[in-house]
Amino acid sequence: MTLFEETTYDSSFIPLPERIRPKKFDEFAGQEHLIKKGKPIRMMVENNEPVSMIFWGPPGVGKTTLALLIASLVKADLIQISAVSAGVKDIRDAIKKAEYNLKRRQKTILFIDEIHRFNKAQQDSLLQSVEKGIIILIGATTENPSFEVISPLLSRCRLYILEELRVKDFKSILQNALDNDEILRKQKIQIEDENFLFRLSCGDARRMLNGLELAVRMSKPVKDGTIKITNEILKEAFQSKYIKYDKKQEEHYNVISAFIKSIRGSDPDGAVYWLARMLKGGEDPKFIARRMIVLASEDIGNADPYAITIAVSAFTAVDYAGMPEARIILSQAAIYLACCPKSNASYLAIHNAMKDTDELPDYEVPIHLRNAPTGLMKELGYGKDYKYVHDFEGGYAVQQYLPDELKEKVYYNPTDYGSESKIKKKLQEIRIAKKSTWNKNKN
Repeated sequence: MTLFEETTYDSSFIPLPERIRPKKFDEFAGQEHLIKKGKPIRMMVENNEPVSMIFWGPPGVGKTTLALLIASLVKADLIQISAVSAGVKDIRDAIKKAEYNLKRRQKTILFIDEIHRFNKAQQDSLLQSVEKGIIILIGATTENPSFEVISPLLSRCRLYILEELRVKDFKSILQNALDNDEILRKQKIQIEDENFLFRLSCGDARRMLNGLELAVRMSKPVKDGTIKITNEILKEAFQSKYIKYDKKQEEHYNVISAFIKSIRGSDPDGAVYWLARMLKGGEDPKFIARRMIVLASEDIGNADPYAITIAVSAFTAVDYAGMPEARIILSQAAIYLACCPKSNASYLAIHNAMKDTDELPDYEVPIHLRNAPTGLMKELGYGKDYKYVHDFEGGYAVQQYLPDELKEKVYYNPTDYGSESKIKKKLQEIRIAKKSTWNKNKN
């Protein structure tokens, strides 16, 4: 056998998810909002007009399968790389091949799995080729593209959100595997509890199929040749205890609510317990970190201004470290936030200010606060009598910053807790000075 001689592979060595990948849209389970007749991706393929796109969705919902299916149906040359292991050189090689294909009037689809793992420079290297249509980019990500994909690249792609698979989708995928896989269809397989299998899969069809295949291999046929897959065998195959935590349903919201309320209630023990529940149930660590960033402002605010720094640092560290080490970072941040003094004064301030902007007219900006970039504006008095605070002792000058109609309105009321007690004292001095000045002007 020579190095370039074509070889055939024993299909038993190919994983079940790969063996039963759909070859046409009618075999694809889920994502009807994208692939049903008249839906965007279906129409794109039927018109043979593929465009660059980003698939955003949780693991195992069909992002890779859909990309491979599109490439096959539009007869494009598919180049598939993973952002985990690929670099700029891989991208350049792909572009070079795409340019060669273009001369032969053949489309090239570059599929990048986990595109959110590419840094800015790597993503930048794709821009020109996507812009010129040299490559048709399909990127797959489990992370919010708004945070993880650079804006210039995102603007050149269509964003499609892939939804969690439903029970009926899992049933369809399972039945297809049992009926049509060249290995499984030859065996008489009996599953004790399909719903238990689905729950162990944690919303991931790939995980379900891999677990099923291993469970079949672990099960010994009974006398009539039937392979009975019990719940105990499934537990062994998946090597995980089922946690009552559905990442998209009621329990998801119950547990994250308990986590946030434990931190808000200054209970670090409750916080780490619910954190452990979420992590054990397969929750995205970055989702938890994002919620702590919001909490740091909403429930702690200026009572401990360092809280938001801790929360943002935790998010960055979680992104760098990944699981399982991310659990330690999340625990440290959650405990710190739980032990902080609490204040929702910043939250109430913006809430009340936005309420006024919704319900009240758009009052004019006081003339002394207006910008005066032209001579005419200066003649009209824009910026006149504005007091530059750094020219005054203490770095503060008494002047009006709200519209006339709201000049005595107070949105921010700091508490007596933590650092806000110092802020409160300073603001009281400033507000008393303002009020005194306004009362003099009235008289």
